[in-house]
Amino acid sequence: MGGGNTTPSVTALLCLGTRPKPSIRADRGLTVPKGSPVTIWCQGSPQADVYRLYKVGGSGFWEAEAPQDSSNTAGFPFESLSSYDAGRYQCAYHSGDGWSGRSDPLPLVVTGVYAAPSLSAQPSPVVATGGSVSLSCSSRFTWGTSGTLHLLKEGGADRPQHREWSRNGNSARRQGLFSVGPVNASHGGTYRCYDSPGSQPYVWSQPSDPLHLQVTGVYREPSLSAQPGSPVPLGERLTLQCRSDAGFGRFALTKDEGSTPPPRLDGQHSPDFPLGRVSPTQGGRYRCYAAHNLSAWSAPSAPLDVLIRPTRRGMYRKPTLSAHPGTSVSWGEKVTLRCRSEIWLDTFHLSKEGSLTLAQSLRLQEAATPIQANFTLSPVTSAHNGTYRCYSSQSSSPYLLSQPSDPLELLISGEDAGPGAPGPDPRSNTRVGGEQRPRSPRDRDHRLLHSWPLGAGGRLGFGPRCRGTTGPARVGGRAV
Repeated sequence: MGGGNTTPSVTALLCLGTRPKPSIRADRGLTVPKGSPVTIWCQGSPQADVYRLYKVGGSGFWEAEAPQDSSNTAGFPFESLSSYDAGRYQCAYHSGDGWSGRSDPLPLVVTGVYAAPSLSAQPSPVVATGGSVSLSCSSRFTWGTSGTLHLLKEGGADRPQHREWSRNGNSARRQGLFSVGPVNASHGGTYRCYDSPGSQPYVWSQPSDPLHLQVTGVYREPSLSAQPGSPVPLGERLTLQCRSDAGFGRFALTKDEGSTPPPRLDGQHSPDFPLGRVSPTQGGRYRCYAAHNLSAWSAPSAPLDVLIRPTRRGMYRKPTLSAHPGTSVSWGEKVTLRCRSEIWLDTFHLSKEGSLTLAQSLRLQEAATPIQANFTLSPVTSAHNGTYRCYSSQSSSPYLLSQPSDPLELLISGEDAGPGAPGPDPRSNTRVGGEQRPRSPRDRDHRLLHSWPLGAGGRLGFGPRCRGTTGPARVGGRAV
């Protein structure tokens, strides 16, 4: 039967089984710009004497003798890549009297052949930890019926993502959406996308403009304050300071422009942001961020409202400030500070001399002139001793204030009044517009009343964030 004879095919299989397949790589990565040099390396066995490189789907091969050193690696250089060189490659080596199996395929992508697509982030390239963002890559091909959009992250740690597009009839869907989330610090970085036609999957376009994805909330928020104080006179110099004890080396300042989150965080190494001589346009709500690099940022600071007042008479007539039942009040009693305007302005602000923040702010609705805002303090303690002023403004320009009212000095007599007396008990209550709520312990540490939002989520004034109680205020006897 000839059982002692071995067929040539079996001999070949046995020989192949004794030779491990080689590994293959390209020295410039898997995407190489058109016209650039690249070398494909094949690593085989110490016994190899010849190496071959094959292009998948092609009929020929490149051959190179094994090097005389101990690297067991042969190189196949391409001096200037063209679109014809794009594709998948495999290599093999010869030793003794047979060939190894071929390596796994190596995709070689040639970029820069077609016009670049566009890449954008929705809703913003600045995204909070735990949130999500969609990266949209839009093709600019005006021909062809299908193709693929490719998303790559700089550094190559993440695998490329791919989205196919196709055209049906007269309409084309040439956009790929890449969802990222829930976001964490590792998602921060620089992204680009490419386009390729369906007929040439390894021939890619030029890269899109880079998109920098910035993740916030990775670190604890810094604090934002302003020097010299609040409100700042028009034309005076103002500096916003972003502070943190975490040793950050980069800081960013943002101003709310009606869009949340900000479109980009452009960091600087100094925590100080000089605004120069302030103008009305610099009034607004600011936040700051801190980071060690441009990709991973802290949570935003508490919002800081920059309020500006004129230095001479002009835009708004100053309001009047009075105290009821009077400016001398017994400890533990109630006093109402009334800010009154003879012209129609719907927002009122109360400040206390020596404080870096405005104490309260109220916005009124549907009130006829003269207009009055009531700021109720209850129960009063020695912490309420001091000189007060009030301002008015228009809600359409809430950061541009009137001239201040004449000063009003409030004197508290009784249980803890006088120099050196202890501050208010943090467990006591403060009444604002008739509603009692627990007093914040920080009311004892700062000469503040209660911060009221100027807008959604905001806090008026400058300096340390005040955690004072908020509640409904009364205007002319009715709650607002």
